[in-house]
Amino acid sequence: MRRVAVTGIGVLTALGEGWGDTWKGLLEGRTGIGPIRGYDASSLHTRIAAELPDFRATRYAHRRSLRMTTHNDRLAIAGAALAVEDAGLDLAAAGYDPERAGIFVGGNKEISNPDHLLAGTLAARREDGRADLRRLGERASSAFYPLYFVEGLQSASLFHLSHAHGFKGANSYFHGTADAGSTALARAFRSVRGGESDVVLAGGFDDAASWWLLSKMDGMGVLTTRNEEGARAFRPYDRDRSGSVLGEGAAFLVLEEWESARRRGAHVYAEFRGAGATQDTRLITPHEDGEPLAEAMSRALREAAVPAGSVDFVATHGCATRLGDLTEARALTGVFGRDSGPAAASVKPAAGHLVAGAGALNAAVCAMAIDRAAVPPTLHLDRLDPECGGVDWVRGEARDRRVRHTVAIGRGLEGQQTALVLSAPQQSPERGAE
Repeated sequence: MRRVAVTGIGVLTALGEGWGDTWKGLLEGRTGIGPIRGYDASSLHTRIAAELPDFRATRYAHRRSLRMTTHNDRLAIAGAALAVEDAGLDLAAAGYDPERAGIFVGGNKEISNPDHLLAGTLAARREDGRADLRRLGERASSAFYPLYFVEGLQSASLFHLSHAHGFKGANSYFHGTADAGSTALARAFRSVRGGESDVVLAGGFDDAASWWLLSKMDGMGVLTTRNEEGARAFRPYDRDRSGSVLGEGAAFLVLEEWESARRRGAHVYAEFRGAGATQDTRLITPHEDGEPLAEAMSRALREAAVPAGSVDFVATHGCATRLGDLTEARALTGVFGRDSGPAAASVKPAAGHLVAGAGALNAAVCAMAIDRAAVPPTLHLDRLDPECGGVDWVRGEARDRRVRHTVAIGRGLEGQQTALVLSAPQQSPERGAE
Protein backbone atom coordinates (compact mmCIF):
# COMPACT_ATOMS: atom_id res chain seq x y z
CA MET A 1 0.00 0.00 0.00
CA ARG A 2 1.17 3.51 -0.82
CA ARG A 3 1.68 6.22 1.78
CA VAL A 4 -0.53 9.32 1.73
CA ALA A 5 0.79 12.81 2.47
CA VAL A 6 -1.28 15.84 3.48
CA THR A 7 0.29 18.70 1.51
CA GLY A 8 -2.39 21.40 1.50
CA ILE A 9 -4.91 22.74 4.01
CA GLY A 10 -7.77 25.04 3.04
CA VAL A 11 -9.92 26.29 5.91
CA LEU A 12 -12.69 28.87 5.79
CA THR A 13 -14.43 29.69 9.08
CA ALA A 14 -15.87 32.63 10.98
CA LEU A 15 -12.39 32.99 12.50
CA GLY A 16 -10.83 33.78 9.14
CA GLU A 17 -10.08 32.73 5.58
CA GLY A 18 -7.10 30.41 5.31
CA TRP A 19 -5.88 27.93 7.88
CA GLY A 20 -3.44 30.43 9.40
CA ASP A 21 -6.17 32.83 10.54
CA THR A 22 -8.37 30.04 11.87
CA TRP A 23 -5.48 28.38 13.68
CA LYS A 24 -4.41 31.66 15.28
CA GLY A 25 -7.98 32.25 16.44
CA LEU A 26 -8.24 28.76 17.89
CA LEU A 27 -5.01 29.07 19.86
CA GLU A 28 -5.95 32.53 21.13
CA GLY A 29 -9.29 31.27 22.36
CA ARG A 30 -11.37 33.52 20.11
CA THR A 31 -14.82 32.65 18.80
CA GLY A 32 -16.69 33.55 15.63
CA ILE A 33 -20.12 33.03 17.18
CA GLY A 34 -22.45 35.99 17.59
CA PRO A 35 -25.96 37.28 16.82
CA ILE A 36 -27.15 36.38 13.32
CA ARG A 37 -26.73 39.35 10.99
CA GLY A 38 -27.30 37.86 7.55
CA TYR A 39 -31.09 37.74 7.87
CA ASP A 40 -33.95 38.31 10.32
CA ALA A 41 -33.82 35.35 12.74
CA SER A 42 -36.53 36.63 15.09
CA SER A 43 -38.85 33.71 14.27
CA LEU A 44 -36.24 31.10 15.24
CA HIS A 45 -35.53 29.64 18.66
CA THR A 46 -31.77 29.87 18.03
CA ARG A 47 -30.67 33.32 16.90
CA ILE A 48 -26.88 33.03 17.16
CA ALA A 49 -24.45 31.47 14.68
CA ALA A 50 -20.88 31.62 13.36
CA GLU A 51 -21.22 33.57 10.12
CA LEU A 52 -18.39 34.50 7.77
CA PRO A 53 -17.76 38.19 8.45
CA ASP A 54 -16.52 39.36 5.05
CA PHE A 55 -16.77 36.54 2.54
CA ARG A 56 -16.52 37.43 -1.14
CA ALA A 57 -16.58 34.50 -3.54
CA THR A 58 -15.05 36.62 -6.29
CA ARG A 59 -11.73 36.27 -4.48
CA TYR A 60 -11.72 32.63 -5.55
CA ALA A 61 -13.64 32.44 -8.84
CA HIS A 62 -14.64 34.66 -11.76
CA ARG A 63 -18.00 36.34 -11.43
CA ARG A 64 -19.24 34.65 -14.61
CA SER A 65 -18.60 31.14 -13.29
CA LEU A 66 -20.41 31.97 -10.05
CA ARG A 67 -23.73 32.48 -11.88
CA MET A 68 -24.43 28.75 -11.58
CA THR A 69 -23.61 28.52 -7.87
CA THR A 70 -25.34 28.86 -4.53
CA HIS A 71 -23.69 30.28 -1.42
CA ASN A 72 -23.16 26.67 -0.37
CA ASP A 73 -21.18 25.89 -3.54
CA ARG A 74 -19.14 29.04 -3.13
CA LEU A 75 -17.90 27.90 0.24
CA ALA A 76 -16.62 24.70 -1.40
CA ILE A 77 -14.96 26.70 -4.17
CA ALA A 78 -13.20 28.90 -1.62
CA GLY A 79 -12.09 26.08 0.68
CA ALA A 80 -10.73 24.03 -2.21
CA ALA A 81 -8.93 27.02 -3.74
CA LEU A 82 -7.27 27.75 -0.40
CA ALA A 83 -6.09 24.13 -0.12
CA VAL A 84 -4.68 24.01 -3.66
CA GLU A 85 -2.93 27.35 -3.15
CA ASP A 86 -1.51 26.22 0.18
CA ALA A 87 -0.16 23.04 -1.44
CA GLY A 88 1.48 25.08 -4.20
CA LEU A 89 -0.07 22.56 -6.55
CA ASP A 90 -0.02 22.84 -10.33
CA LEU A 91 -0.88 19.50 -11.93
CA ALA A 92 1.18 20.07 -15.07
CA ALA A 93 4.21 21.42 -13.26
CA ALA A 94 4.09 18.54 -10.78
CA GLY A 95 3.82 16.00 -13.60
CA TYR A 96 0.43 14.70 -12.47
CA ASP A 97 -1.97 13.12 -14.96
CA PRO A 98 -5.31 14.99 -14.59
CA GLU A 99 -7.09 11.66 -15.11
CA ARG A 100 -5.48 10.45 -11.88
CA ALA A 101 -6.35 13.56 -9.91
CA GLY A 102 -9.51 12.96 -7.87
CA ILE A 103 -12.10 15.04 -6.02
CA PHE A 104 -14.18 13.84 -3.08
CA VAL A 105 -16.46 16.23 -1.22
CA GLY A 106 -19.02 16.10 1.56
CA GLY A 107 -21.87 18.56 1.72
CA ASN A 108 -25.41 19.18 2.92
CA LYS A 109 -26.85 21.14 0.00
CA GLU A 110 -30.60 20.78 -0.45
CA ILE A 111 -32.00 23.63 -2.54
CA SER A 112 -31.21 26.19 -5.19
CA ASN A 113 -30.71 29.84 -4.28
CA PRO A 114 -33.64 30.60 -1.93
CA ASP A 115 -34.20 33.97 -3.59
CA HIS A 116 -34.71 32.25 -6.94
CA LEU A 117 -37.02 29.69 -5.32
CA LEU A 118 -39.23 32.37 -3.78
CA ALA A 119 -39.36 34.44 -6.95
CA GLY A 120 -40.48 31.45 -8.99
CA THR A 121 -43.07 30.08 -6.60
CA LEU A 122 -44.70 33.47 -6.13
CA ALA A 123 -45.71 33.22 -9.77
CA ALA A 124 -48.08 30.39 -8.78
CA ARG A 125 -49.97 32.46 -6.21
CA ARG A 126 -53.55 33.48 -6.84
CA GLU A 127 -54.90 36.85 -5.88
CA ASP A 128 -56.32 35.29 -2.68
CA GLY A 129 -52.88 33.94 -1.76
CA ARG A 130 -53.55 30.26 -2.47
CA ALA A 131 -51.22 28.14 -4.62
CA ASP A 132 -52.27 27.45 -8.21
CA LEU A 133 -50.23 24.72 -9.91
CA ARG A 134 -51.90 25.42 -13.27
CA ARG A 135 -50.69 28.99 -13.10
CA LEU A 136 -47.20 27.74 -12.14
CA GLY A 137 -47.17 25.51 -15.21
CA GLU A 138 -48.10 28.41 -17.44
CA ARG A 139 -45.53 30.80 -15.99
CA ALA A 140 -42.67 28.59 -14.75
CA SER A 141 -40.45 28.96 -17.80
CA SER A 142 -40.32 32.72 -17.40
CA ALA A 143 -40.76 32.99 -13.64
CA PHE A 144 -37.83 30.83 -12.57
CA TYR A 145 -34.19 31.81 -12.91
CA PRO A 146 -32.90 30.13 -16.12
CA LEU A 147 -30.20 28.21 -14.23
CA TYR A 148 -32.42 27.40 -11.27
CA PHE A 149 -32.25 23.60 -11.56
CA VAL A 150 -28.58 23.57 -12.53
CA GLU A 151 -27.53 25.63 -9.53
CA GLY A 152 -29.57 23.39 -7.25
CA LEU A 153 -27.79 20.13 -8.11
CA GLN A 154 -26.50 18.64 -4.86
CA SER A 155 -23.18 17.52 -6.29
CA ALA A 156 -22.58 20.67 -8.34
CA SER A 157 -19.42 21.35 -6.33
CA LEU A 158 -17.71 18.42 -8.08
CA PHE A 159 -18.08 20.20 -11.40
CA HIS A 160 -17.01 23.58 -10.07
CA LEU A 161 -13.87 22.22 -8.42
CA SER A 162 -12.94 20.08 -11.40
CA HIS A 163 -13.43 23.01 -13.74
CA ALA A 164 -11.35 25.32 -11.57
CA HIS A 165 -8.40 23.01 -10.93
CA GLY A 166 -8.37 20.53 -13.80
CA PHE A 167 -8.92 17.39 -11.70
CA LYS A 168 -10.52 14.82 -14.00
CA GLY A 169 -10.15 11.54 -12.11
CA ALA A 170 -12.17 9.56 -9.56
CA ASN A 171 -14.81 11.59 -7.75
CA SER A 172 -17.79 11.29 -5.41
CA TYR A 173 -20.14 13.53 -3.47
CA PHE A 174 -21.27 12.48 0.02
CA HIS A 175 -24.37 14.03 1.54
CA GLY A 176 -24.86 14.23 5.29
CA THR A 177 -23.83 16.00 8.44
CA ALA A 178 -20.44 15.81 10.22
CA ASP A 179 -19.80 12.37 8.75
CA ALA A 180 -19.98 13.67 5.15
CA GLY A 181 -16.66 15.53 5.09
CA SER A 182 -14.96 12.74 7.05
CA THR A 183 -16.26 10.13 4.63
CA ALA A 184 -15.04 12.18 1.66
CA LEU A 185 -11.57 12.31 3.20
CA ALA A 186 -11.60 8.59 3.95
CA ARG A 187 -12.56 7.83 0.35
CA ALA A 188 -9.81 10.17 -0.86
CA PHE A 189 -7.26 8.50 1.40
CA ARG A 190 -8.11 5.07 0.04
CA SER A 191 -8.07 6.33 -3.53
CA VAL A 192 -4.46 7.45 -3.17
CA ARG A 193 -3.39 4.58 -0.93
CA GLY A 194 -4.83 1.96 -3.27
CA GLY A 195 -3.36 3.46 -6.44
CA GLU A 196 -6.56 4.79 -8.01
CA SER A 197 -5.34 8.40 -7.73
CA ASP A 198 -1.99 10.14 -7.34
CA VAL A 199 -3.36 13.37 -5.94
CA VAL A 200 -6.76 14.21 -4.47
CA LEU A 201 -8.65 17.30 -3.34
CA ALA A 202 -11.12 16.40 -0.59
CA GLY A 203 -13.09 17.89 2.26
CA GLY A 204 -16.42 19.17 3.48
CA PHE A 205 -18.43 22.40 3.50
CA ASP A 206 -21.78 23.78 4.59
CA ASP A 207 -23.75 27.01 4.83
CA ALA A 208 -25.13 25.83 8.17
CA ALA A 209 -25.72 29.37 9.44
CA SER A 210 -28.14 30.04 6.58
CA TRP A 211 -31.85 30.50 7.23
CA TRP A 212 -32.78 27.32 5.34
CA LEU A 213 -30.55 24.95 7.28
CA LEU A 214 -30.91 26.65 10.64
CA SER A 215 -34.69 26.69 10.37
CA LYS A 216 -34.62 22.95 9.65
CA MET A 217 -32.44 22.21 12.70
CA ASP A 218 -34.19 24.76 14.91
CA GLY A 219 -36.93 22.45 16.10
CA MET A 220 -34.92 19.25 16.48
CA GLY A 221 -33.70 19.88 20.00
CA VAL A 222 -29.99 19.79 19.12
CA LEU A 223 -29.33 23.56 19.14
CA THR A 224 -28.99 25.83 22.16
CA THR A 225 -31.71 28.41 22.68
CA ARG A 226 -29.76 30.48 25.22
CA ASN A 227 -29.33 33.39 22.86
CA GLU A 228 -28.79 35.85 25.68
CA GLU A 229 -25.51 34.09 26.57
CA GLY A 230 -24.07 34.64 23.10
CA ALA A 231 -21.03 32.51 22.27
CA ARG A 232 -20.87 31.17 25.82
CA ALA A 233 -24.07 29.24 25.19
CA PHE A 234 -22.00 26.66 23.28
CA ARG A 235 -20.22 24.64 25.97
CA PRO A 236 -19.44 20.97 25.13
CA TYR A 237 -18.95 18.51 28.01
CA ASP A 238 -20.01 21.16 30.53
CA ARG A 239 -22.68 20.53 33.17
CA ASP A 240 -24.69 23.40 31.70
CA ARG A 241 -24.46 22.39 28.03
CA SER A 242 -27.62 22.96 26.05
CA GLY A 243 -26.85 22.21 22.40
CA SER A 244 -24.89 23.38 19.38
CA VAL A 245 -24.49 26.66 17.54
CA LEU A 246 -24.22 26.31 13.75
CA GLY A 247 -21.55 27.88 11.60
CA GLU A 248 -20.72 28.21 7.92
CA GLY A 249 -17.45 27.35 6.27
CA ALA A 250 -15.32 24.71 4.61
CA ALA A 251 -12.29 22.52 5.23
CA PHE A 252 -10.33 20.85 2.41
CA LEU A 253 -7.09 18.88 2.25
CA VAL A 254 -4.79 18.05 -0.64
CA LEU A 255 -3.64 14.44 -0.39
CA GLU A 256 -0.74 13.14 -2.48
CA GLU A 257 1.16 9.92 -2.96
CA TRP A 258 4.09 10.25 -0.57
CA GLU A 259 7.03 9.93 -2.96
CA SER A 260 5.44 12.18 -5.58
CA ALA A 261 4.90 14.88 -2.95
CA ARG A 262 8.49 14.61 -1.79
CA ARG A 263 9.85 14.78 -5.35
CA ARG A 264 8.08 18.05 -6.04
CA GLY A 265 9.31 19.50 -2.75
CA ALA A 266 5.88 19.84 -1.15
CA HIS A 267 5.58 20.62 2.53
CA VAL A 268 4.04 17.59 4.25
CA TYR A 269 1.86 18.56 7.20
CA ALA A 270 0.96 15.02 8.18
CA GLU A 271 0.63 11.47 6.96
CA PHE A 272 -2.93 10.17 6.54
CA ARG A 273 -2.81 6.62 7.87
CA GLY A 274 -6.24 5.25 8.66
CA ALA A 275 -10.02 5.62 8.61
CA GLY A 276 -12.88 3.83 10.32
CA ALA A 277 -16.66 4.04 10.17
CA THR A 278 -19.63 2.37 11.84
CA GLN A 279 -23.37 2.91 12.08
CA ASP A 280 -25.25 3.50 15.31
CA THR A 281 -28.80 2.27 14.69
CA ARG A 282 -30.22 4.45 17.46
CA LEU A 283 -30.09 7.55 15.26
CA ILE A 284 -30.41 10.88 17.12
CA THR A 285 -30.22 9.15 20.52
CA PRO A 286 -26.87 7.32 20.31
CA HIS A 287 -25.95 4.08 22.04
CA GLU A 288 -25.50 4.96 25.70
CA ASP A 289 -22.00 3.49 26.06
CA GLY A 290 -20.64 5.01 22.84
CA GLU A 291 -19.63 1.58 21.51
CA PRO A 292 -20.25 2.32 17.80
CA LEU A 293 -17.97 5.39 17.96
CA ALA A 294 -15.37 3.45 19.94
CA GLU A 295 -15.38 0.77 17.26
CA ALA A 296 -14.92 3.36 14.48
CA MET A 297 -11.87 4.76 16.28
CA SER A 298 -10.48 1.27 16.89
CA ARG A 299 -10.86 0.37 13.22
CA ALA A 300 -9.07 3.54 12.14
CA LEU A 301 -6.20 2.89 14.56
CA ARG A 302 -5.87 -0.72 13.40
CA GLU A 303 -5.65 0.34 9.77
CA ALA A 304 -3.09 2.98 10.70
CA ALA A 305 -1.13 0.46 12.82
CA VAL A 306 -1.05 3.03 15.62
CA PRO A 307 -1.49 1.78 19.19
CA ALA A 308 -4.14 3.66 21.16
CA GLY A 309 -1.53 4.55 23.76
CA SER A 310 0.52 6.45 21.15
CA VAL A 311 -2.23 8.93 20.28
CA ASP A 312 -1.45 12.44 21.50
CA PHE A 313 -4.54 14.39 20.46
CA VAL A 314 -8.17 13.79 19.51
CA ALA A 315 -10.21 16.45 17.71
CA THR A 316 -13.59 15.57 19.15
CA HIS A 317 -17.12 16.07 17.90
CA GLY A 318 -18.32 18.00 20.96
CA CYS A 319 -21.80 19.02 19.84
CA ALA A 320 -22.89 19.97 23.41
CA THR A 321 -26.01 17.81 23.50
CA ARG A 322 -26.62 15.91 26.73
CA LEU A 323 -26.34 12.40 25.30
CA GLY A 324 -23.99 13.19 22.43
CA ASP A 325 -21.21 14.47 24.68
CA LEU A 326 -21.73 11.75 27.24
CA THR A 327 -21.50 8.91 24.71
CA GLU A 328 -18.45 10.47 23.08
CA ALA A 329 -16.65 10.70 26.43
CA ARG A 330 -17.49 7.06 27.13
CA ALA A 331 -16.19 6.05 23.70
CA LEU A 332 -12.92 7.91 24.33
CA THR A 333 -12.33 6.28 27.72
CA GLY A 334 -13.29 2.93 26.23
CA VAL A 335 -10.58 3.18 23.57
CA PHE A 336 -7.84 5.12 25.38
CA GLY A 337 -8.49 4.30 29.02
CA ARG A 338 -9.73 6.46 31.82
CA ASP A 339 -7.50 9.34 33.00
CA SER A 340 -4.64 8.10 30.85
CA GLY A 341 -5.57 9.02 27.32
CA PRO A 342 -4.61 11.75 24.85
CA ALA A 343 -5.43 15.44 25.04
CA ALA A 344 -8.86 16.08 23.56
CA ALA A 345 -10.76 19.18 22.45
CA SER A 346 -13.69 20.37 20.36
CA VAL A 347 -13.19 23.48 18.22
CA LYS A 348 -16.91 23.95 17.61
CA PRO A 349 -17.41 26.68 20.26
CA ALA A 350 -14.84 28.71 18.33
CA ALA A 351 -15.77 28.01 14.70
CA GLY A 352 -19.36 26.89 15.13
CA HIS A 353 -20.74 23.50 14.10
CA LEU A 354 -20.02 23.35 10.36
CA VAL A 355 -22.35 20.32 10.01
CA ALA A 356 -21.20 18.63 6.75
CA GLY A 357 -17.85 20.38 7.09
CA ALA A 358 -17.34 19.56 10.79
CA GLY A 359 -15.57 16.22 10.39
CA ALA A 360 -13.26 17.62 7.72
CA LEU A 361 -12.46 20.62 9.91
CA ASN A 362 -11.42 18.22 12.67
CA ALA A 363 -9.05 16.48 10.24
CA ALA A 364 -7.57 19.85 9.28
CA VAL A 365 -7.17 20.73 12.97
CA CYS A 366 -5.27 17.47 13.50
CA ALA A 367 -2.92 18.27 10.60
CA MET A 368 -2.35 21.77 11.98
CA ALA A 369 -1.73 20.44 15.49
CA ILE A 370 0.93 18.08 14.16
CA ASP A 371 2.61 20.74 12.06
CA ARG A 372 2.43 23.55 14.65
CA ALA A 373 3.15 21.40 17.76
CA ALA A 374 0.16 22.72 19.69
CA VAL A 375 -3.42 21.74 20.52
CA PRO A 376 -6.37 24.16 20.81
CA PRO A 377 -8.74 24.35 23.80
CA THR A 378 -12.43 23.65 24.16
CA LEU A 379 -13.96 27.02 24.94
CA HIS A 380 -16.44 27.61 27.76
CA LEU A 381 -15.81 24.26 29.43
CA ASP A 382 -15.97 25.79 32.91
CA ARG A 383 -17.74 23.09 34.91
CA LEU A 384 -16.95 19.65 33.57
CA ASP A 385 -19.82 17.22 33.73
CA PRO A 386 -18.51 14.37 35.93
CA GLU A 387 -20.12 11.91 33.53
CA CYS A 388 -17.84 13.28 30.80
CA GLY A 389 -14.79 12.83 33.00
CA GLY A 390 -11.83 10.52 32.57
CA VAL A 391 -10.70 12.43 29.46
CA ASP A 392 -7.80 14.91 29.33
CA TRP A 393 -9.89 17.81 28.07
CA VAL A 394 -7.90 20.84 26.92
CA ARG A 395 -9.64 23.70 28.70
CA GLY A 396 -9.02 27.41 29.02
CA GLU A 397 -5.79 27.72 27.05
CA ALA A 398 -4.05 25.99 24.18
CA ARG A 399 -1.15 23.69 24.94
CA ASP A 400 2.24 23.62 23.28
CA ARG A 401 3.22 19.99 22.81
CA ARG A 402 4.70 17.58 20.33
CA VAL A 403 1.90 15.80 18.48
CA ARG A 404 2.74 12.50 16.79
CA HIS A 405 -0.56 10.71 16.25
CA THR A 406 -4.06 12.16 16.13
CA VAL A 407 -7.66 11.07 15.69
CA ALA A 408 -10.35 13.24 14.07
CA ILE A 409 -13.97 12.39 14.90
CA GLY A 410 -17.12 13.11 12.90
CA ARG A 411 -20.58 11.94 14.01
CA GLY A 412 -23.62 12.02 11.74
CA LEU A 413 -27.08 13.03 12.85
CA GLU A 414 -28.49 9.67 11.75
CA GLY A 415 -26.01 7.47 13.56
CA GLN A 416 -22.93 7.61 11.34
CA GLN A 417 -19.67 7.35 13.31
CA THR A 418 -16.37 8.21 11.60
CA ALA A 419 -12.75 8.46 12.71
CA LEU A 420 -9.60 9.42 10.82
CA VAL A 421 -5.96 8.94 11.90
CA LEU A 422 -3.30 11.48 10.90
CA SER A 423 0.30 11.17 12.07
CA ALA A 424 3.47 13.22 12.06
CA PRO A 425 5.39 12.76 8.79
CA GLN A 426 8.43 10.52 8.98
CA GLN A 427 10.67 9.29 6.20
CA SER A 428 10.40 5.60 7.13
CA PRO A 429 7.96 5.08 10.00
CA GLU A 430 7.96 1.71 11.72
CA ARG A 431 4.30 0.79 11.66
CA GLY A 432 2.91 0.07 15.09
CA ALA A 433 6.19 0.82 16.86
CA GLU A 434 5.88 4.57 17.49
